[in-house]
Amino acid sequence: MEQQILDKYIEAGKIAKDVMDRSKNLIKPDAKTLDIAEAIENMIKEKNAEIAFPVNISVNNIAAHSTPSWNDESVIGEGVVKIDLGTAVDGYIADTAYTIDLTGKYGKMLDANKAALENALKTLKAGVKISEIGKIVEKTIKSYGYKPIENLTGHQIDQYQLHAGLSIPNVDINSNRTLSEDMVIAIEPFVTDGAGSVLETNKYEIYSLMQIKQVRMAEERNLLKELETRKGMPFAKRWFKAIPEIKLNLILQDMVNRNIIRRYGMFREKDNGIISQFEHTAIITKDGAIITTQ
Repeated sequence: MEQQILDKYIEAGKIAKDVMDRSKNLIKPDAKTLDIAEAIENMIKEKNAEIAFPVNISVNNIAAHSTPSWNDESVIGEGVVKIDLGTAVDGYIADTAYTIDLTGKYGKMLDANKAALENALKTLKAGVKISEIGKIVEKTIKSYGYKPIENLTGHQIDQYQLHAGLSIPNVDINSNRTLSEDMVIAIEPFVTDGAGSVLETNKYEIYSLMQIKQVRMAEERNLLKELETRKGMPFAKRWFKAIPEIKLNLILQDMVNRNIIRRYGMFREKDNGIISQFEHTAIITKDGAIITTQ
């Protein structure tokens, strides 16, 4: 990896860690989810970094793809709160997540999650099978009496690409695929006391641009120009408050139907079990890994 690119990944990681640490003070039962999301995204922008994806705020049985709507009045409440945030420097991404238990009842679950992440990070180096990572994550989580979420994974990262090819399992799978030197990956174990899998709901607040096509309305053309600047990184519906909500929904639905953008439904635990999540980004080296967000 060129030193210039490595430096940008490391800088993105430092910013992500700083924002992660500062954001923990925002997580309170009476805090509005929208206020938290906007505060975290503003922290990223204040560091002159790009928001790699809309801040995800997932409570209790919700796992991912959960970001507030533009008029969201909901508060966190006393739950198990997961914050997933991403930063980018010239498109070189850092992805990190943490969980705060406001109930005081799920400390063991969080311990299992942290241990699974740490054990996985210790195994990282060029040549390691992804199945070995999944095996270690699953074994660690089950040793605490919980289950990993089998259909959520970590992922390879590339410039402007949050999910770039290789998926890193959280369970033991039959695969001979291996990590290679200079690969950038996110290790992302999810732990639950439920069924161990998630279902996609029909709540959509997050989208990403897939391809450019001709559109008819001026609002569509203007929106498409803005989306092009993100170069494929996901965006939130609430970022475009200048367009009336009904019209924006129609535009987005038309773009989904025409395969211009894709949408991401919120995930919930299959049996509505409680979920925790911790995540770090790593650059694979010959003998180990550089953890950029730690």
